[in-house]
Amino acid sequence: MKVRVNEEAVGKRIDNYIAILNNDLSRSQVQRLIKQQQITVNGEAVKESYKTKLNDEIEITIPKAQEVGIVAQDIPVQILYEDNDIIVINKPKGMVVHPANGNLDGTLVNAIMSICKDSLSGIGGEIRPGIVHRLDKNTSGCIIVAKNDKAHIALSNKLKNHEIKKTYIALVRGIIKENEATIKMPIARDKTDRKKMAVDKNGKEAITHFKVLGRFENKYTLLEINIETGRTHQIRVHLSHIGYPIIGDDVYSNGKNRWNIEGQCLHAKALDFTHPITNENLHIEAQLPEYFKQILEELKADNF
Repeated sequence: MKVRVNEEAVGKRIDNYIAILNNDLSRSQVQRLIKQQQITVNGEAVKESYKTKLNDEIEITIPKAQEVGIVAQDIPVQILYEDNDIIVINKPKGMVVHPANGNLDGTLVNAIMSICKDSLSGIGGEIRPGIVHRLDKNTSGCIIVAKNDKAHIALSNKLKNHEIKKTYIALVRGIIKENEATIKMPIARDKTDRKKMAVDKNGKEAITHFKVLGRFENKYTLLEINIETGRTHQIRVHLSHIGYPIIGDDVYSNGKNRWNIEGQCLHAKALDFTHPITNENLHIEAQLPEYFKQILEELKADNF
């Protein structure tokens, strides 16, 4: 694809210009193509900050997506919603979203590769499910995956613009007196433990809203949580920082609990968003996992 810059387009950053010109490419994709020298100006490589000049000839080459070296595995997962563009899964606790060192298979992506087969996103130059947001290994619940590039880009933009409402349920240690509150504390990588995150005044903005659904035995509080931002471990970090760690969280508390469960009692209950292609309003819910239900039933019985 070749484009010649006219008077109206003079002085624009090339990454912004091409992303607007071609709706099928996100700005990050354009920047990646520029770094790979797949986008040139007058036959020369440029930086993404290059400002367009009159009559510049921009050539855009989009390489064909390659098959990614991730094995499709027939792993049973609950599908909450599926169409030609997206799929929403109820991710079980203990499942990693994406293959990485130490978790090369048995992940959500391995399962989606098997479910979607030939209908997958090619963003990043590799054919794979479009993971636009993630859940920690021990967080269960709703996770949305794009099947194609157009849906992937649209969902990424919705996330960036806070247009996807994510609702969580968490059981924390301690009695929270407020019925509703907002935690607005920036989060960054922990300076002493690089595997953890921490509240840090120099970190990125992080906003967590919660309301109390129940209080038990003067020891525990059940919360419904909505997040405006999606920082790594955001809910876990915020609640632990204000003195109410999530039950079972062995990273941001000692993890010890009377039920001997491993991993945090945190569940992504619902997603509310407009469909990235059809603009249909969607509300998708995932039921609490059985272990979480049993804990709540026990605590409710103890309250009487």
